[in-house]
Amino acid sequence: MKHNLIGALVLTMVLGCISACGDGGSPATATSPSPAGPFTITVLRQNGSQSFSPNPAAAGGQMVVFRNADTVTHRVRLNDLSIDTGDIAPGAISSAVQMPASGANYHCSIHPDMIGALSAAAGGPAPPCEGIYCD
Repeated sequence: MKHNLIGALVLTMVLGCISACGDGGSPATATSPSPAGPFTITVLRQNGSQSFSPNPAAAGGQMVVFRNADTVTHRVRLNDLSIDTGDIAPGAISSAVQMPASGANYHCSIHPDMIGALSAAAGGPAPPCEGIYCD
């Protein structure tokens, strides 16, 4: 019985080393670090294009959360209505949303004069703002 237990322990250690250490003949594959988390855009107050920070945000193609640092509820929507955070209470953070890689323009649907923009993922400028939510 004691020999079976020792044999099982040795086998477990050998299999663990093989899976953790590689097969011995191949170089180890480096893993990339895990992402730091979603990009945060802060909702400041009702103040036109100064209502969000940063603005424009270099977050095209990234996961984004909106943090409401104001004393009233806000609701962020892309101008094309493809993304809607739902109501964000004072002090709360929205669920993470995947932003378009091409960039986007957005606004607070409760306070339409609050506007913001996302730069394109490739580092280009935000798309031109068109429509009723633009300055």
